[in-house]
Amino acid sequence: MYVGIYWNVKMTQSQNTRLNEHPASDAPSCEPRDVSIVVPLYNEEGSLENLHRHIAEVLKKINVSYEIVFVDDGSEDQSYSILKRIHASYPHVKVIAFRRNFGKAAALTAGFKETAGDIVITMDADLQDDPEEIPNFIAEIRNGKDLVSGWKKKRYDPLNKRLPSRLFNKITCAIAGVKLHDFNCGFKAYRRELLDHIELYGELHRYIPALANWKGFKVDEIAVKHHPRKFGKSKYGYERMLKGLFDIITIYFTRKYGKSPLHVFGKLGICFGLIGFGALGYLTVLWFLGERPIGNRPLFFFGMLSVLFGMQLVAFGLMNEMLAKIENRFDKGYVIRNILK
Repeated sequence: MYVGIYWNVKMTQSQNTRLNEHPASDAPSCEPRDVSIVVPLYNEEGSLENLHRHIAEVLKKINVSYEIVFVDDGSEDQSYSILKRIHASYPHVKVIAFRRNFGKAAALTAGFKETAGDIVITMDADLQDDPEEIPNFIAEIRNGKDLVSGWKKKRYDPLNKRLPSRLFNKITCAIAGVKLHDFNCGFKAYRRELLDHIELYGELHRYIPALANWKGFKVDEIAVKHHPRKFGKSKYGYERMLKGLFDIITIYFTRKYGKSPLHVFGKLGICFGLIGFGALGYLTVLWFLGERPIGNRPLFFFGMLSVLFGMQLVAFGLMNEMLAKIENRFDKGYVIRNILK
């Protein structure tokens, strides 16, 4: 009996020790804040101390309770060492460090989970976003907006970065149906409630305004100051733009047909089936009129393939419909603004 009690006590102590060694949690801080600043970063050792100091000065001026959450996305320079030093000196600073580079969407997701602010603001760590704009974002959220995106009206990036960005924004506006000048701007403010309904992966951090708009949240933008990069180098190029375009096409179709995939695959399947049956029907009439054989005609093979392909599309749509029904059990499909009782 005593041996059993001793063993249980030792196991409990061991579990508590392991929990203390790994304090990271999906639960946000229990202490509420007015504002949380989330800063994802990758190899930005030269800017972190200046950025932290500037953010803290701005937030102290407007007299709000705040926290700053730095998310080190697997930096290979001294960024994490600098962040540990800042964290040791300032209780309002949290630091999340990834084992490797997982991408900005993952960094933002991890940062959002650790925030406790009613308003969450994201900004880049390269000092191109000006912390002096933070009060303007807070004012817009308090005026009733759910998401406010920054617009770098006057950019100091090189031409080879500005031109693809303009093209990207125009295409995204057309597909997403949200009129914003700059989807790529990482300087954004969110009402806390909104973040509970957004799931990020891939390059979807660019399309949070579109995802929010589709769920009925109020989305707007404000012009913000943009500064030339002083430290490090840009992490974005044509490859990420291409990935971003693929992602917007993906979320467009999943939004429109995700809950009813049979609507798209079934329609396509019926179209191919009708074309195939039409071709085979025409050949059948010729057969009865005595024009034989018909089995060696290209139209016969085309008709057969069209019918088979149409049947496969309908079957594929049905299978996806069943999977969607299972998925929809965990997704309400709507967002409630308020309940009056």
